[in-house]
Amino acid sequence: MIWLSDKIEFPDYAYTTKDGIIALGGDLSAERLIFAYENGIFPWFSEDEPIVWYCPLKRMVLYPDDLRISKSMRRLINKETFTITENKNFEEVIYNCKNIDRNDGLGTWITNEMEQAYINLHKKGIAKSIEVWQNDVLVGGLYGLEINDIFCGESMFSKVSNASKIAFIHLVKKSSYKLIDCQVYNSHLASLGAKEIERATFLKVLKNLD
Repeated sequence: MIWLSDKIEFPDYAYTTKDGIIALGGDLSAERLIFAYENGIFPWFSEDEPIVWYCPLKRMVLYPDDLRISKSMRRLINKETFTITENKNFEEVIYNCKNIDRNDGLGTWITNEMEQAYINLHKKGIAKSIEVWQNDVLVGGLYGLEINDIFCGESMFSKVSNASKIAFIHLVKKSSYKLIDCQVYNSHLASLGAKEIERATFLKVLKNLD
């Protein structure tokens, strides 16, 4: 494993392990995080562990034209049960993503350090949130980073059925992103049309959007 120094750089992709780990250590400064995402790399680790940086061989992505909305979801959207906003309460969205109970056990990877790092990116206009409200109560949402014409999704949450899907569909339909980066396989997003592509293909898209 390669440990990062204070210099903002990452090793060659050839050093990535079969689990997708490309490096350890470093920090979560805005500069390093932006550089990482621009190069298809993201942090994913637990509290009391060193920072682990990933660039998996398979990348879960959604091309906007591939978005699938079921008939039941269309009916739900047309009912206008929910109100959707953007960047209205980023901190509450990431707090809920961090703390909500999940059946799959995911979510605990958002450490206190990561939470603050992405709040800092939001203040710089790089991290973005989508909020889903029901009767003026925040019931779902997602957050991620805008890198060129790509939205790099980080996490989402739901307190009522389908709220995170509503947020995701809004993100895709109301924005002009050329690609939504979902990072790793997720059946929830696969049902909406996301699929795995080769890392080389994903990196080529990133390069072409520079």
